[in-house]
Amino acid sequence: MKLRSWVLIFIACNLLTFSTISAFRLSRSQPTERISGSAGDVLDDNPVGRLKVFVYELPSKYNKKILQKDPRCLTHMFAAEIYMQRFLLSSPVRTLNPEEADWFYVPVYTTCDLTPNGLPLPFKSPRMMRSAIQLIASNWPYWNRTEGADHFFVVPHDFGACFHYQEEKAIGRGILPLLQRATLVQTFGQRNHVCLKQGSITVPPYAPPQKMQSHLIPGKTPRSIFVYFRGLFYDVGNDPEGGYYARGARAAVWENFKDNPLFDISTEHPTTYYEDMQRAIFCLCPLGWAPWSPRLVEAVIFGCIPVIIADDIVLPFADAIPWEDIGVFVDEKDVPYLDTILTSIPPEVILRKQRLLANPSMKQAMLFPQPAQPGDAFHQVLNGLARKLPHDRSVYLRPGEKLLNWTAGPVADLKPW
Repeated sequence: MKLRSWVLIFIACNLLTFSTISAFRLSRSQPTERISGSAGDVLDDNPVGRLKVFVYELPSKYNKKILQKDPRCLTHMFAAEIYMQRFLLSSPVRTLNPEEADWFYVPVYTTCDLTPNGLPLPFKSPRMMRSAIQLIASNWPYWNRTEGADHFFVVPHDFGACFHYQEEKAIGRGILPLLQRATLVQTFGQRNHVCLKQGSITVPPYAPPQKMQSHLIPGKTPRSIFVYFRGLFYDVGNDPEGGYYARGARAAVWENFKDNPLFDISTEHPTTYYEDMQRAIFCLCPLGWAPWSPRLVEAVIFGCIPVIIADDIVLPFADAIPWEDIGVFVDEKDVPYLDTILTSIPPEVILRKQRLLANPSMKQAMLFPQPAQPGDAFHQVLNGLARKLPHDRSVYLRPGEKLLNWTAGPVADLKPW
């Protein structure tokens, strides 16, 4: 183990303490690094005036009543579907005239049916989504004009519109057939995967901005932790034999580094979790059941270099955020060599990653704040929609033309909701 190298890195990283302050508190006097090139231009884009969105007014059983039944939905990692609707209802891009709309948004809360432990049950989601689509297709002409090609949905399930939390079963289900032409705004992103279709917009999971802000620590606090992680290494309840959960990557972290003094890792989730991330140089962001997790957002906000362990992951706003420059990517098969990989990174490379992480626009793009702020995740979604305009003429169907199969999919999905 290159303990000497780590000591040099630790000393260098604590010469600058700029990366512990989040976007909403960062001052101009703190050292940051400009995100140059197209990434910076995209982050700074202003979608207002570049597109108009019509928001369908659905019966409250598709959204508000579900939330009233379980307010926990407001704070869990899937809450982007709720806040996206709230944002659009008061956004300057909203139009009340559907004839002038570029995009149509269908507000359905498919992750708000929670277990006692707070986990979403996706099994009713396909029927709920089908019901909503049938409603808008019957009451407005716009869905039938394109069969959804100019519509977008927020589907923040583990595997998006495949609507299952276990990958094997999600793959077996595939994306809900009625959503095949729509644009999906989803947290799940993995290259060459049946649950990520071309043209989808990958977004960060929801992390409460006010909660994170309340845990900020003084900016001069040294980063005394080399590698930090809190979370499951095994999921005995759903994967009793091991090896399937996180494709074995989390288990490999624990087995190889549970006794390594450079690694502060545990299944315990302390009350100082956010503070500890601000004291760490590297924060592990391994896959779980899905490749994404809120740790990615938390690491960026708190200036902790994300160590991304999820092969083929498609990261949020990848056309806007220079993930290769701010993070460290480790193949799942290389987890046993994490200590060597991280201690081999030159101090100047770590310092540059921290300077980039301190950039306010980078942090802001990862958040869904209330109220919305320029450059936040809401605006990045609108930027993604704006960049898909104008719609190609091929999205509009000829009179009588039908492309979607309304009877496709598992029999259970076809039952009324």
